[in-house]
Amino acid sequence: MALNLNKNLKLYYTIKEVADMFGLNESTLRYWETEFPYLKPKTAGPSKVRQYSDKDIEQIRLIHNLVKERGFKLAAARKIINSNRDGADRTADVMTRLISVRDDLQTLKKELDGLQ
Repeated sequence: MALNLNKNLKLYYTIKEVADMFGLNESTLRYWETEFPYLKPKTAGPSKVRQYSDKDIEQIRLIHNLVKERGFKLAAARKIINSNRDGADRTADVMTRLISVRDDLQTLKKELDGLQ
């Protein structure tokens, strides 16, 4: 049996970890939970500590893309997700890849400018 080094061993993330991933406030995530009914992290213990799964993080990534990166209002984002979930997912993936490529190109340009 081969060891899979690429496997993510963490099953759940805290609200602080998820907020830091997206550069959001924890209160923003709590608010999004009230606005998007399918975004329901697991709560554990008597203090109801939120535990976000990878599936929850993908939901947040989609919402973040629509609201923060593309500038949609929450109601419009909810409507887009409800009417065309697959299309919204694909668009978010493409935008994420394009942003990554742009960042890589900017880094490469800075390195090339430093050589001159």
